[in-house]
Amino acid sequence: MWIPLFDELADPRVVSRLAASAEEAGWDGFFVWDQLWWRPPISAVADPWITLTAVAVATERLRIGPMVTPVARRRPVKLLRETTTLDVLSVGRLTLGVGLGGDRFAGEFSRSGDEVDDRVRAEKLDECLEILTAGWSGETVDHHGKHYLVDSVRFEPRPVAGRIPIWGAGFPGKLKPIRRAARYDGYFPVNLTSSEEVASAVAAVAAERGSLDGFEVVIALPPSTDPRPHATAGATWCLTDFDPSDLRLADVQAVITDGPTR
Repeated sequence: MWIPLFDELADPRVVSRLAASAEEAGWDGFFVWDQLWWRPPISAVADPWITLTAVAVATERLRIGPMVTPVARRRPVKLLRETTTLDVLSVGRLTLGVGLGGDRFAGEFSRSGDEVDDRVRAEKLDECLEILTAGWSGETVDHHGKHYLVDSVRFEPRPVAGRIPIWGAGFPGKLKPIRRAARYDGYFPVNLTSSEEVASAVAAVAAERGSLDGFEVVIALPPSTDPRPHATAGATWCLTDFDPSDLRLADVQAVITDGPTR
């Protein structure tokens, strides 16, 4: 499940109950959008980290996480603390979805004084990922970069499994997001339209990594769409994608109750 935290779903109590229902119905993961606001007629929006905390407490098995968080608008050391604490709370079930984000959807960067230049946000993203992975290691972090400073700090506790899986998002065909994702644990090519595009994305990552062992390829499909052709093309996770323009709690609950297509 992949849930926009909008309007009827802007209440962490409601979302945590949905997650518990999803776990009972046999779903494998429960991921949420990370937005500050959205376009009208959407008015209410929830914070992903507080919502995921409620989800972690309400579930025992589901893999959870933001999908995706625009890392450049977050302080790396604060994100390091948040991710580790949530991973400990969920007993190692957190996956961190990361990307550049985009200003064109709701003006989140331009209307809040955040960086609007994609190249600068990409630099910040890469630096932040270096800090996160270094901090999760339990070793002392000394990072003196172009955008961030961490001066001889050790971060404890560590994540449950020693580090948190990172899935990198990007538009298919763009090489830099593919190279970034290939350095970590998964690739989420957004806005795919066919299983052929999935196969192309899988081939591009494989060319960068040399092997896809232990690597996830993530796709998003509308409810009731058969994911099996995409799985044949190499996808390993399918996110059930809801259109925020007509998002209804009852519809989400119905999809959860029906269970995942395998």
